[in-house]
Amino acid sequence: MRTFGGFRSDDRFFYGEIRGDEVHVLRNPFWIDIEPTGEVVRLTNVIVDLPVAPSKLIAVGLNYADHIAEMKRTTLGTPLIWFKSPGSLLSHAGTIEIAFPEHQTDFEAELAIVIGETAKNVLAEQALDFVFGYTIGLDISDRDLQKTEKQFGRCKSFDTYTPIGPFVYADVDVSDVSVELRQNGEVRQCTRTSRMIYSIAQLISFVSQSLTLLPGDVILTGTPAGVGPIHAGDELEAAIDDWPRLRNNVVIAPDRRRTSEGTRATIIM
Repeated sequence: MRTFGGFRSDDRFFYGEIRGDEVHVLRNPFWIDIEPTGEVVRLTNVIVDLPVAPSKLIAVGLNYADHIAEMKRTTLGTPLIWFKSPGSLLSHAGTIEIAFPEHQTDFEAELAIVIGETAKNVLAEQALDFVFGYTIGLDISDRDLQKTEKQFGRCKSFDTYTPIGPFVYADVDVSDVSVELRQNGEVRQCTRTSRMIYSIAQLISFVSQSLTLLPGDVILTGTPAGVGPIHAGDELEAAIDDWPRLRNNVVIAPDRRRTSEGTRATIIM
């Protein structure tokens, strides 16, 4: 297994490959070309930043039977996909900002695919050849908007609503690995990727029939049962297998907090 990521040192951002406690700086994004510059920095001397920069961020829904049951939905017979804004991406240790604190806003832990080769009309039997690697993702979802608008794009695309990382892993088999979400230390979601209704290969093939996947694009593969609401002050930890956990804390978005405080002040007066 090889480990890649995005890093920041002072005012400089770069991609690199982690080897032990060192980061080997790369000339280009790793999904484009793995060409070391020769520069090596200590992992302890850098900040872990976003490991991906996709042209498209694609989410998959209803891919675990237990989640379909808890959401009181039925299977569609094909994968359910939609777009999330790449602007919703949030790095490891970043802060999730709840856009509408009066709404129910849920966590969803997921395995994420990072595409490594341009893919169009790919057969499922060949689909894994187009994968660069995998990472951990969260699909934060405003349920009030989702129910009202009957579509998933806006309710899941607010800034900070897609935490991802900390790193991307290549040359790894994820056909049967654990997926877990802890909220304030308590396990809320726990499953294995082997329980997916549609496999990684099937998802890539399905998506590629409708649109062209480009290197660096990300596909979130769906969440298991156990989704639940987040609140200001929460600490979320998403884990896949024994990879380093994706950790994020939760606050109310600053502009919403000011509005809420102003509303309360009016009521008190």
